[in-house]
Amino acid sequence: MGLFSKKKTDNQTSSGGQGSVALSDGSQVQVSTTVDCLGDSCPRPQLMTRKAMSSANEGDVVSVLIDNPTSMEAIPPMCPEIGATHLETLKQDRAWQVLLKKVM
Repeated sequence: MGLFSKKKTDNQTSSGGQGSVALSDGSQVQVSTTVDCLGDSCPRPQLMTRKAMSSANEGDVVSVLIDNPTSMEAIPPMCPEIGATHLETLKQDRAWQVLLKKVM
């Protein structure tokens, strides 16, 4: 099985009704799409994030779940080229949740 042919049993990207997330400044954002990159290594999380942002509507918030530190650090600098704003990266138990907002 090749690097990019990895298949998960559950959906990697889900949309609609993802709930709200509290940011460190106390504000709440409504997540429209979640990209599950848990267990994936570079460059897959970046590619999945790029794909999710290309199909997002302006103002949509995309949540990317990552457990790979290198990928977590690589996503925020990608924001200008994918038309997104990095809202925040939240540390979870064994992963990070990177929150991006579509801006154009």
